[in-house]
Amino acid sequence: MKSKMTWIKADAGNWDAQKDRITTSLESGVECVLTSEDHIAKVRELGDIMVASPLPREVSEMPDIVVVGVGGEGDGTNPLPTDLTGSMDIITAQKLSSEGKTVAGYVVIQNKEYERFAAELGRVCDYLIMVGTDWKVIPLENLIAGLFEEDVKIIAGVRDSEEAKVALETLEHGSDGILIDTDDPSEIKRITGTVERAGTSAVPLQVARVTAVKPVGMGDRVCVDTCSLMTVGEGMLVGSQSNGLFLVQSEAEDSPYVASRPFRVNAGAVHAYVRVGEKTRYLSELGAGDLVTTINADGEQKDAIVGRVKIERRPLTLVEADVDGTVIKTLLQNAETIKLVGADGAPISIANLKVGDEVLVHFEDSARHFGMKIDETIIEK
Repeated sequence: MKSKMTWIKADAGNWDAQKDRITTSLESGVECVLTSEDHIAKVRELGDIMVASPLPREVSEMPDIVVVGVGGEGDGTNPLPTDLTGSMDIITAQKLSSEGKTVAGYVVIQNKEYERFAAELGRVCDYLIMVGTDWKVIPLENLIAGLFEEDVKIIAGVRDSEEAKVALETLEHGSDGILIDTDDPSEIKRITGTVERAGTSAVPLQVARVTAVKPVGMGDRVCVDTCSLMTVGEGMLVGSQSNGLFLVQSEAEDSPYVASRPFRVNAGAVHAYVRVGEKTRYLSELGAGDLVTTINADGEQKDAIVGRVKIERRPLTLVEADVDGTVIKTLLQNAETIKLVGADGAPISIANLKVGDEVLVHFEDSARHFGMKIDETIIEK
């Protein structure tokens, strides 16, 4: 599924108020700032980020996205014309688009007429920023359905993470992004977290019963250190067969021997597969800057950036498990801090794992070729 966009609304009040919002948003991974036309340069001084604003007077300070509707018909400053073909916002958007500019239409949905106006404006813009008042979900549903075949991205205005979740899930497709309107730094971070998890379906996990735990000797194993912090029950899907992957937990827990390293998954031997998005890669291929997929016990997934990969020679243990009558395998370092995730979501250390234990795995009937799922018979032992 496509990733969702996150914008911050920072076009009202004095510059200091706008700056606080923008700074927090940059730290939280927001992609675009909606600002006033006289603050374009100041926003760009804060960081490398897309800027959206109404058309400025100085051509030298053009935004990445020109916004129409602010101070016009879209936000109610000017009344809507009876005949929408005479709308100055729509005419302006058409002109800007013909000049090669990226255009966003801005509409505050005050009633059904503004919803109709938003639909017409959306047909001539690259983005449609839709800000609801008391009536939000139904207009968003109507606009998603009405503009589904149009080449426009709908950005829904939200004030908290609950509104963001609703906007991103409406009609299953959801809005293409959200425009955050809050001064609360914690809420901004909660909203961006909601967006980060949106647009990705949960990975189905099954329960497998452990059938063998055998020390097999020395081998090269891979630690994947990411640029994200994981929690208990969260890690990566790893295995010796591409269609049968074990959920290997991050080192998010303290132990008597070492402090927690919640950024790390001690993932297994160099030959093993690791799930990355809808594909698999070999652990030995990963390097700094690559993306990997982290998954929790509920199957919720998100991307993480690899910061470092450590390959070292360590004692390995073979783990075999039965899932739906098929035996799947993986090899893990024999150490107390390496843990699988049990059927109840609780971690089970490789040092304590025994035959009969139930662990979470991801199992597919299809095989993979160069990491891609295919309908082909492949035997992996």
